[in-house]
Amino acid sequence: MKTKPKAKSSDTTETKLAHLLADSYALLGQTQFAHWNVQGPAFFSLHTFLQTQYEELFLAVDEIAERLRALDVISPGGLKTLASLSAITELDVKAHPAKDLVAHLLAAHEILVDTAKALRDLAEKSGDAETQDLAIKRIQIHEKTIWMLRSFLKTT
Repeated sequence: MKTKPKAKSSDTTETKLAHLLADSYALLGQTQFAHWNVQGPAFFSLHTFLQTQYEELFLAVDEIAERLRALDVISPGGLKTLASLSAITELDVKAHPAKDLVAHLLAAHEILVDTAKALRDLAEKSGDAETQDLAIKRIQIHEKTIWMLRSFLKTT
């Protein structure tokens, strides 16, 4: 009887995992920027909400980087390297209306959902259930945050 060789994550899965790390780190930075600079009538609620968000992202980037290490891949690091791998843009360093900060973060979370879904699918194809599980958890967290941010922006 033949046994199936142990599934190993493909370079594509590993690359997508590195992109998820970079996008998550970029979102962490943009969330802190919004937390520090939000102004207006919703200041307190947004300031508190955004702190919760960046604290969760801080834990997430560690989990993602450690998954790369578990796959025997060097985790990318450094702001320049991570920025080069990320699809998330930065806001200009200036005052922004709260709704613009929220809209920017909403778009970034949507990018992360797309990245995580692509990772989930690649991990499934390569038989990497652990990376697939990580991607699914990230999708769930970002989709919930998208709902919350959209609810904040709703005018009716």
